[in-house]
Amino acid sequence: MPIIVNLDVILAKRKMSLSQLCELTGITMSNLSILKTNKAKAIRFSTLESICKALDCQPSDILEFVVNID
Repeated sequence: MPIIVNLDVILAKRKMSLSQLCELTGITMSNLSILKTNKAKAIRFSTLESICKALDCQPSDILEFVVNID
């Protein structure tokens, strides 16, 4: 998939656990885990907004588009 979710990288930089993010955002642990492991097929803007507010970051810090050159 050409879009990568860098949630694990941002959490490590902020020295924050997934459970702490869950408490701050109100997003379930299972949904955050799906995002963190790059298994998500979609993300709601409201979810992205909550994560960005909690981590004090921009959507581009979390989502990355990777171009595959074949």
